[in-house]
Amino acid sequence: MTRAQVVVTRQPPGAVVEMLRAVAEVWVFPENRAIPRAELLARAPDADGLYCMLTDRIDEELLEAAGRLEAISQMAVGVDNIDLAACTARGIPVGYTPDVLTETTADTAFGLLIAAARRFREGFEEVVEGRWGEWDPLALVGRDIAGSTLGIVGLGRIGQAIARRGAGFGMRMLYTKRRRDRRAEEVLGVEYRTLPELLAEADHVVVVASFHPGTHHLIDRDALAAMKPTATLVNAARGPVVDTDALVEALAGGTIAAAGLDVTDPEPIPADHPLVALSNCFIVPHIGSATVRTRIRMAERAAANLVAALEGRQMPHCANREVYA
Repeated sequence: MTRAQVVVTRQPPGAVVEMLRAVAEVWVFPENRAIPRAELLARAPDADGLYCMLTDRIDEELLEAAGRLEAISQMAVGVDNIDLAACTARGIPVGYTPDVLTETTADTAFGLLIAAARRFREGFEEVVEGRWGEWDPLALVGRDIAGSTLGIVGLGRIGQAIARRGAGFGMRMLYTKRRRDRRAEEVLGVEYRTLPELLAEADHVVVVASFHPGTHHLIDRDALAAMKPTATLVNAARGPVVDTDALVEALAGGTIAAAGLDVTDPEPIPADHPLVALSNCFIVPHIGSATVRTRIRMAERAAANLVAALEGRQMPHCANREVYA
């Protein structure tokens, strides 16, 4: 019996390759970078299974080239780089990795909130540039976290984990999402608001809404103008949820006080981009889930999804579960 062929687009951590080799022949892109598009398209026709990363564009062109493809599994919780509708139409299940990165990503979002509100970047720059002078009672004064009002845009798994952290800081917590969640209100002590209401009331706004056409530029020029001039914005969702040009204007013009970003649009953001130059913007390079334990768990969960599919079982974590209907 001919063994299935699996293409892995980047060297993964953990025991992924060993897991996949138990059920298939495995080819791994050998370089420590995203696989070039041409290479991926060239490998696609021989692939029964595809183990991919969020840097890979899985679109109609790729699916047309991959005529044998039975299953895709991605080492990420977001799948906005994958044409799910096209996969479903072809009967291809798409695996993803929810839950394992929830707490780690919430830690990152809350860290960005503290870093931005308390002006860590400006303080660090003073030290490394030799500008740390004598103590000044008003030097680098920021905004309190404890006792302030936190607005969470998107109350899914990560949003709820952020709310638990906010409770530990004694924050009043507001949330907005497409459907009001009364159980979360009872369990977490969060209060529902419409997006405009939340933006007007919150001292700090953390965006963790999933990215889809309806959330593109959800935080636009009007949304930023609705926030307090002392407010902090954190984006731990996807870069395009926030209008980058509008954010540059808001930070430079004092419409809001600060921002902390794990994601940007474009991504990666060029070093000479105006956003990077702003001292009241604290940016990290999409490291929300970047701890050793979490990345290994993500990688192995993605492998388990693909193994299940290649063995004829349903994926434990499938982003387009309707494919099994």
